[in-house]
Amino acid sequence: MSMTELFSDHLLTILALAITGVVAGILAGLLGVGGGIVIVPVLYFLFQGFGVSPESAMVIATATSLATIVPTSLSSIRTHHRLGNVDIGLLKRWGLFILAGVLVASWLVTRIDGHWLTVLFGVIATLAALNMLFRAGKPGLFPHLPGPAGQATMATSVGFFSAMVGIGGGTLSVPLLTLCNYPAHKAVGTAAAIGLMIALPGALVMLTVGTTPADAPISTLGLINLAGFICIVPLTVLFAPVGARLAATLDAARLKKVFAVVLLVTGVRMLGQVMM
Repeated sequence: MSMTELFSDHLLTILALAITGVVAGILAGLLGVGGGIVIVPVLYFLFQGFGVSPESAMVIATATSLATIVPTSLSSIRTHHRLGNVDIGLLKRWGLFILAGVLVASWLVTRIDGHWLTVLFGVIATLAALNMLFRAGKPGLFPHLPGPAGQATMATSVGFFSAMVGIGGGTLSVPLLTLCNYPAHKAVGTAAAIGLMIALPGALVMLTVGTTPADAPISTLGLINLAGFICIVPLTVLFAPVGARLAATLDAARLKKVFAVVLLVTGVRMLGQVMM
């Protein structure tokens, strides 16, 4: 089959993946949400539309999302580091615990039924949406970060649960840090570095250890769909600044609440698909 025939036969898939990259980039820049929280559910439903089972769709969506976070987080880290918003000290304290959580989780993704990943993503998406709706802008519940044992637990949990569902860590680390009265701007900047610490080892494990499902979409290597990666990454990087510019002219707080409602519906729908 020639490249032209291959492209034409899978044109709808390529267009859908490209649109995913555009939407993920705009939302990342506009609302400050991680791309993974958008990419995973879109890929999950998209792959099913092309005949992939829900179980396979979820593990491939998880691994592919982590792979896309690697290059996009590098760009974000540079920006936040220039602004002085990356807490190197916290990263040093959390690094090994994040890595431990990621390695265990990414190995589990290659072994467990995709239904459990769908349930976990649905729960995390629902909780993240409720946090955006009811906790945004409110003061922290605790005066400061806990001691070494508490922070080790937080870091391991962020690494583990983020890798399990293919998100970069900001969805979990930012709310956890701000609950402890950690400065919001530093939480967001540090979360970009945490995202890289989660995505790189997680994607490598899923690429090298994962067994490609029999019903996987074309160009899937290990558990990562290369076509998805190639289509999504450039557009996410390209359109994130567009979202950032839109944030200066639109009511980002109101749009964030709209996104939270969409995310809540998505999480509940994913849970409903598994429970039915």
